Amino acid sequence: MTTKLKTILCAAVLALCMPLISLGAQKSWTLASPDGRVKAEITASGKVTYSVTFDGKTILAPSEIAMNLDNGLVYGEGKVKGVKTGKVAEKIPAVAYKKAVVDNEYNWLTLAFKDYSIEFRAFDNAVTYRFVSTARKGDFNVKDEDAEFNFPEDWTVWVPYVRDHKDNMEKQFSNSFENIYKHVRISEWEKTRLAFLPLVVDAFDGVKVMITESDLRDYPGLYLNGQGGKVLKGINAPYPKDIELGGHNMLQGIVKSRENYIAKASAGRSFPWRIVGIFEDEKDLVNSDLTWLLGEPADKGADWSWIKPGKVAWDWWNDWNVYGVDFEAGINNETYKYYIDFAQKHGIEYVILDEGWAVNKKTDLFQIVPEIDLEELVSYADSKNVGLILWAGYKAVDKDIEGVFKHYSKMGIKGFKVDFMDRDDQMVMQFYENVARTAAKYHMLVDFHGAFKPSGLERTYPNIINYEGVYGLEQMKWGAKDYDQVAYDVTVPFIRMAAGRMDYTQGAMINCTKGMAYPNNSSPMSQGTRCHQLAEYAIFEAPLTMLCDSPTHYMAEAECTDFIAAFPTAWDETVPVCGKIGEYVAIARRKGNDWYVGALTNWDARDLVLDLGFIGSGRMTVFQDGVNAHRAAQDYKKTSINLPVDGKVHIHMAPGGGWVAKITL
Repeated sequence: MTTKLKTILCAAVLALCMPLISLGAQKSWTLASPDGRVKAEITASGKVTYSVTFDGKTILAPSEIAMNLDNGLVYGEGKVKGVKTGKVAEKIPAVAYKKAVVDNEYNWLTLAFKDYSIEFRAFDNAVTYRFVSTARKGDFNVKDEDAEFNFPEDWTVWVPYVRDHKDNMEKQFSNSFENIYKHVRISEWEKTRLAFLPLVVDAFDGVKVMITESDLRDYPGLYLNGQGGKVLKGINAPYPKDIELGGHNMLQGIVKSRENYIAKASAGRSFPWRIVGIFEDEKDLVNSDLTWLLGEPADKGADWSWIKPGKVAWDWWNDWNVYGVDFEAGINNETYKYYIDFAQKHGIEYVILDEGWAVNKKTDLFQIVPEIDLEELVSYADSKNVGLILWAGYKAVDKDIEGVFKHYSKMGIKGFKVDFMDRDDQMVMQFYENVARTAAKYHMLVDFHGAFKPSGLERTYPNIINYEGVYGLEQMKWGAKDYDQVAYDVTVPFIRMAAGRMDYTQGAMINCTKGMAYPNNSSPMSQGTRCHQLAEYAIFEAPLTMLCDSPTHYMAEAECTDFIAAFPTAWDETVPVCGKIGEYVAIARRKGNDWYVGALTNWDARDLVLDLGFIGSGRMTVFQDGVNAHRAAQDYKKTSINLPVDGKVHIHMAPGGGWVAKITL
């Protein structure tokens, strides 16, 4: 990067940070966003509280914040010793992200207490805060944290409850962070249930409030719980005490008991950012940068140029179900060479070897099944300019993190898909960071499955190329027949994807109209139209993107396959076009001089006018629902037209439909 570019992109405009000369009797402070529309009122009288307004209307009523330590100290109480304020305005280059450069502009305020401080930031679309230990030395345990969100009215909320909740609340701390959304009043929250983040609240005048967190390092993730009023309270998983090997194929850590604290800590550390995002237009949720911006920046001295986003030919969703070949399909070299050949032919960057290549239930990634000659496959893939990624269970990796990444990096493997953590307590959070750090050391990518939402670590370690934590297309293999995947598809971009990348695993070629899809493990299908699947490549953010279906199916659908195989997966620019949670969404993304625009609808047929005037002129290659897509979901039409002079594109989507275009300038 040139010195000039560094100056343009990285220069920060910082106000002089000055402690207040005399605090006097002052016990409250106002922090406003750069545009003045968002304001936080912070009060330190007894316990620290903060409230938030937007255009003078209350978003959050006074809400208490505190951290309770086992040494008797309470962060959030005590006398304010000093106050500093300032502002930041900068542009930050991003690696493998939805835009090449991210605007970072906010005003900040720090309250200093004895041994700790509280930092607040006000963005034009958020108020955030975090605690920082300022003591010089000493270890302590965090017993619990008070993170309160006191809403002024009984608004409706989109709740992603922990799915498995039959026994007790404590067992909900072990979960896959996947579920549909319940749309209920805050007061209607099921009291015995936890919800994972992000979570979105419908406020006044169409404003949406997003609750999430960032810079979640060496600390447990936050859940929310409601007890029947207008207040949601944060809850963290206690630190594990006793863990047994078990779960899926003996690859999980099963927590049998927990300590009476949530985290071990040392003096001088910071804690996660709590985020209250405020979105005047709900479509802007799909383009939020808050989680990424608040993550710890990556090491400036590190070389990340080796990170290669891309698409993946995937074996597991289609159950290795290829046909028309002269070998028996399955977990063997012949099948994987078939996948590699398919990837090479279509310019697909990677092939994944999902579960099955290592000996089952041994928790040992150095024991490979006899049907697989991994070194031969790596050599074959290299000759085709295709990279290989390996699936691995949590405890198998945890057994020897350094050894696993060192060995397979030397062999030529490009990365790991690490699965079945299914927790976000402090102990497993340390695992996440250790894996990311070690993988980066050996120039390997990481795709976290069985994982919590993105929470800033992907900025610290850009080789974290994707996360699951999404109720994705795999549900079509086993989910209930009445499950509505199409409704989820037009809900999740505004909520889960607001936190960042998500490995939804789209690309089904067997498509079904409403009520026609059914669970099928070996020959799975999708709900909605073919164009619904194609458009998801433009809608869903995923630097590592799966082509989930069988190569045999793709080769029979060359026109669609060529289109999605050529899709970028990291972008120079992202523009939300329009959307309404649970109904429809449209997003435009740019890579170089080309724009890709996608739209999805729920089970309602829909006509939209997409205002693409910001693109200018160009030639559009369009895939749209066919005239009979409402009855034959695989029906589509491909056309090539000029972008209208006024930029207004009229589209029609069938029930469960989609629309997608590539625009070449």
